[in-house]
Amino acid sequence: MVQQGQIDHLLQETGTVPPPPHVARQATLQDYEGAYARSMEDPEGFWEGVAQELEWFKPWDKVFQWDYPNFQWFLGAQCNITYNCLDRHLDTPTKNKAALIWLSETGEERVFTYGRLAQLVNRFANGLKSLGVGKGDRVVIYMPLTPEGAIAMLACARIGAIHSVVYAGFSIGSLRDRILDAQAKVLITGDAGYRRGNRVDLKGIADGAVKGLDFLEHVVVWRREDEKPPLGDKEVDFDTLLAEGGIECPAEVMEAEDPLYILYTSGTTGKPKGVQHVHGGYMVGTYYHFKNFWDVKDNDVFWCMSDIGWVVGHSYIVYAPLIAGATTVFREGAPDFPGPHIFYEVVEKYGVNVIFTAPTLVRMLMRFGDDLPGQYNLRSLRLLTCAGEPLNPEAQKWAYQHICGNGEWAYLVDNWWQTETGGPCLGTLANMMSKPGRVGKPLPGAELDIVDREGQPIEEPEKGGILVIKRPFPHFFRTVWGDPDRYAENWNTIPGVYFTGDVALRDADGYYMVVGRADDVLNVAGHRIGSAEVESALVSHPAVAEAAVIGKPDELRGESIKGFVTLRMGNDPSDRMVNDLQLHVRQELGPIAVPSEIEFTPTLPKTRSGKIMRRLLKANELGLDPGDITTLEE
Repeated sequence: MVQQGQIDHLLQETGTVPPPPHVARQATLQDYEGAYARSMEDPEGFWEGVAQELEWFKPWDKVFQWDYPNFQWFLGAQCNITYNCLDRHLDTPTKNKAALIWLSETGEERVFTYGRLAQLVNRFANGLKSLGVGKGDRVVIYMPLTPEGAIAMLACARIGAIHSVVYAGFSIGSLRDRILDAQAKVLITGDAGYRRGNRVDLKGIADGAVKGLDFLEHVVVWRREDEKPPLGDKEVDFDTLLAEGGIECPAEVMEAEDPLYILYTSGTTGKPKGVQHVHGGYMVGTYYHFKNFWDVKDNDVFWCMSDIGWVVGHSYIVYAPLIAGATTVFREGAPDFPGPHIFYEVVEKYGVNVIFTAPTLVRMLMRFGDDLPGQYNLRSLRLLTCAGEPLNPEAQKWAYQHICGNGEWAYLVDNWWQTETGGPCLGTLANMMSKPGRVGKPLPGAELDIVDREGQPIEEPEKGGILVIKRPFPHFFRTVWGDPDRYAENWNTIPGVYFTGDVALRDADGYYMVVGRADDVLNVAGHRIGSAEVESALVSHPAVAEAAVIGKPDELRGESIKGFVTLRMGNDPSDRMVNDLQLHVRQELGPIAVPSEIEFTPTLPKTRSGKIMRRLLKANELGLDPGDITTLEE
């Protein structure tokens, strides 16, 4: 009998992949065990040591205080995250180093040095001040993935305003809900964004979203197109604000616990949740992991394949790379437009050393075949990192072979985190043995556990349960904007720990496998099975590119499994293919996990950040309300 909260582990993945010697040798964090032990035995001393690497206007009086479930880090300290992103580099050679390299779908390129970026941020910060924006005011940013979006974020933080970035392309209602919840003083938007060669009418969406919102004082419009839309009464031109602002704007002195930004995450039901991060702790934690997990060196080129509309873009396009003085590539548009070659082309052209992407991207590249990577020189690449979805073993092995040259030049590692955590919690370091199907071990500072529904630890290896966080670290979110009770719910679902909503298991070596959301666990004839295991078994078939599974009510077995499968190029749907896939899953996992139905589909529904929306598949199948689907990729 399976304990309540435990998950049956069926996928017997026993292989390991050693880090390439040249990658392991130069890893910044050489002593994982020692660093992790220090972070657990003396977390305050550990994080204080990291904080001392950064610039503060006033040091802290106390490192940490926890009044459960609320907590604070670096009490009494004063800082501004943009001072560490910009000012601290301006009296060093980094001033003339490329900070941001922006690319478009059409091949346009713009490069910004640290010195130039600092001037532009100051100019726009002064422009916002001229509109009456100041410390504590909320500014919603609805911009395409362009340097102007990043400049707007930094300018808000510069003057102490709280920014809330909304992914460009969200609907009128979604944007309006977020403006209302934040009670924003200003909206910053653009006339258009571009994805897959299509124009997204951001200005039209923004016009509909702000209609009748009297509390909103100004709308700043970046007009990138040749045909400039006329400006209304409340509207101000982005470039005019930028041109008229002076190049000097001292960073506002902020308390370490002052809010930096609100980022709304979509829930399955109800209104989006406004996750609130702060200047001090967020700065310290994201910087630490950028240097130690992503292992980015001073001369590296880093490519984060996310968007400023997601937490990954906040932490690892804008803030942490700038704090560390790195060079970051980012690209507007879809990663496979105008074709799947674009990924390899960018790596080769810019000599990219470290990449942060999603398993969805790896599976997409795998779908287009084995020959394409060999047409490009990818030897600059040292580390390919994935997060956002479970990285199934087959995709990991394919990428290691075809993108990383079987370890001749690069290593592929996984990591796990959430909007709420601000940065990674689980991962495989550059000098750590990789286990395909396993995300890795807890990273320094992150104390995690696996428990049953009653909160009792599950000690037995390979038995799954609820993944929980036992103690907050500096870059953990502080509250839900305007709804502290909703924040407290996550600490009270299982009292004493933070409920992540994910299910996971841990092996005898301490490696974790995240098998999906708790809501996605399949319950077949008394066996609780993680959806990720069945999906991994399907994707391990040579004809399959991607797969998603859901549970359907079944009178006899409680639930039956239905699989949705996207085939690789050159394979066609057929009854024989269904039989082959069912037999393959039986061989991989056993009869209990065999899908009773398989439906072939050219694509799977995904969020714009690359996560498969199993909830939508289930709702469509069973005729249910899918809940909030504002993040759905068109």
